[in-house]
Amino acid sequence: MAEHAAVIVGGGPTGMMLAAELALATVDVAIVEQRPDHVLVGSRAGGIHSRTIEVLDQRGVADRFLAEGRVAQAAMIGSTVVDMSDFPTRHPYSLGIWQNHIERIMAAWLAELPVRIYHGSEVTGFAQDDAGVDVELSEGQSLRASYLVGCDGGRSVVRSGAGIDFPGWDATRSNLIAEVELTDEPPRGVRHDAIGVHGLQRMEDGRTVRVVVTEQQLGPSSEPTLHDLSEALIAVFGTDFGIHTPTWISRFTDMTRQAAAYRSVRVLLAGDAAHVHYPAGGQGLSLGVQDAVNLGWKLAQVIEGISPERLLDTYQEERHPVAARALRHSMALGALQRHDERMKAVVDLVSELAMMDEPRKLLAGIISGLDIHYDLGEGHPLLGRRMPDLELVTTDGPRRVFALLHQAKPVLLNLGRPGSLDITPWADRVQRIDADYVGRWELPVLGEVTAPSAALIRPDGYVAWVGDDTDSGLRDALTTWFGAP
Repeated sequence: MAEHAAVIVGGGPTGMMLAAELALATVDVAIVEQRPDHVLVGSRAGGIHSRTIEVLDQRGVADRFLAEGRVAQAAMIGSTVVDMSDFPTRHPYSLGIWQNHIERIMAAWLAELPVRIYHGSEVTGFAQDDAGVDVELSEGQSLRASYLVGCDGGRSVVRSGAGIDFPGWDATRSNLIAEVELTDEPPRGVRHDAIGVHGLQRMEDGRTVRVVVTEQQLGPSSEPTLHDLSEALIAVFGTDFGIHTPTWISRFTDMTRQAAAYRSVRVLLAGDAAHVHYPAGGQGLSLGVQDAVNLGWKLAQVIEGISPERLLDTYQEERHPVAARALRHSMALGALQRHDERMKAVVDLVSELAMMDEPRKLLAGIISGLDIHYDLGEGHPLLGRRMPDLELVTTDGPRRVFALLHQAKPVLLNLGRPGSLDITPWADRVQRIDADYVGRWELPVLGEVTAPSAALIRPDGYVAWVGDDTDSGLRDALTTWFGAP
């Protein structure tokens, strides 16, 4: 029986991001992935939003994704593109990049880290006890882990095996998505009608066409066929454009569900295993990556004995409300895709509101993830929000805040008198950086805020304590988040 500190089931973007976080914290981590390698057939999901680009920037790998994607103002509310180009971030945009490319880039990054991957394996069962989890694999092999994390999608074997409820809303409509070749030239643009949204887009190779079409009735749970796609296209366009040679065909629905609990003792959930929703708004992949970054450093500290297990409870406390809001948002956007005469009136009204400055900023903050606020109590507006990527002046020269987070270690940023904040008992866990910053402190949606004298930044980039020219509350914050002195 092979042993690992953490075993992750599912090697998609969420699972790979979590593995990278744990590996950066020197935790022995393994991924169980049913595919024989990380080659994903077809393009699948298409893009990541601003806060997720920032998360990748915090680890020093954002440029790898930016080099292969296309930046754009891509967030849509009704028929309005929500412009966030004036947001105070280095990445005031979405990045158009297909999931197969995202996974390839992530896999290359993971290959640079000490992560074991069991390709071609599936989890057939597991049992947890007071000390760990025994995991049974399809080929008869078994693994032993201190913690098991399910990143294995909406039909999660881990969630089911842990007995975690998955309440929510059943599907009311379905879409077919595919990559095929056509005999006839497809129409340009997106078409909306009373049942939903439809569109055909020629891919980069000039030969393959990506098709998304809403079915006239809710489709079955079985795998769709080329005939199903043909019928759906004919119902909308009057022709199937001579579709042939499919690379892949899949069906997705507007089923919306969220796990009642993200943790069952030594078993945890992240990404689609914890929440599924209609892809309107394109937030699914970004939510999963951010789940991983919130969980990774906490799980690492518990495994290494730095923090007690109750730190893991903050994972659900923080991420469950974020996903719940995203689910409600996706349901609203899905409804706005239906353009019958009555619904079109709602679409027009919402689109008009989205062009006004305050609603625009509010909606862009939700879609981008830049407005996420974890409830860490009363205090400075920075508390519980993402730390801006400031250009600092240090004794070692200019440094960006995000560059300080590349190794996923917390930072105490002291902008007051050098050496005034003593964190000697935590010196092996927390970086102390004395620096100067001259400029505005501006947060997305909120606007300008008062400059703090110091900030304690967690590995996920969120602020856990804000200084006001004293160290009041600092020791408590350090103990809460990074263990006893």
